[in-house]
Amino acid sequence: MEQNQLLELRSQIKDKKPDFVRQDIYRRKRLPWKYKKPKGIHSKMRHHFKGRMKLPSPGYKSPAKARGLHSSGLKITIVFSVREIGKIKRENEGIIIAGAVGTRKRLEILKKAKELGITVLNINIDEQLKKIEDFVSSKKNAEKTKDKPEGQKSKDEKKELTDEQKKEAEKKEKDKLLTKKVQ
Repeated sequence: MEQNQLLELRSQIKDKKPDFVRQDIYRRKRLPWKYKKPKGIHSKMRHHFKGRMKLPSPGYKSPAKARGLHSSGLKITIVFSVREIGKIKRENEGIIIAGAVGTRKRLEILKKAKELGITVLNINIDEQLKKIEDFVSSKKNAEKTKDKPEGQKSKDEKKELTDEQKKEAEKKEKDKLLTKKVQ
């Protein structure tokens, strides 16, 4: 079978596949809605009684040639560094950048992938590059415009003090003078 037909067949099988959940999950409020194999000796679900929830079985598998492929038909390779991009065959593989990769490394990986013409399956390359470069430039601008340390104020800020703040400052100065030790 051709790859596109296999992918279609896989999607049809997945549409028919039921949600596999724990036995009697609808009766229990606190249990998570995930699958656990029924273990009881009298379990109707374990015995595959008619009308009970289905159990996972090999019949629900996708075709072997379509297993592990992206919906676009490319083989998925998860990438953590720039070096791993060199190992990728361009024709039938696409990359997914791992979530744990930081912004700087992600930028390098995206540039390299664009240069080599490799498909990135979980990100739109152009949008992400623009977004990251904007972030980096805004961060650089913020570092350049950092003012003096917080303790020092410019002349304009001193002029903008309100009357109450001025009175408090004068009061503190008087207190300092009065509380000085006399020798």
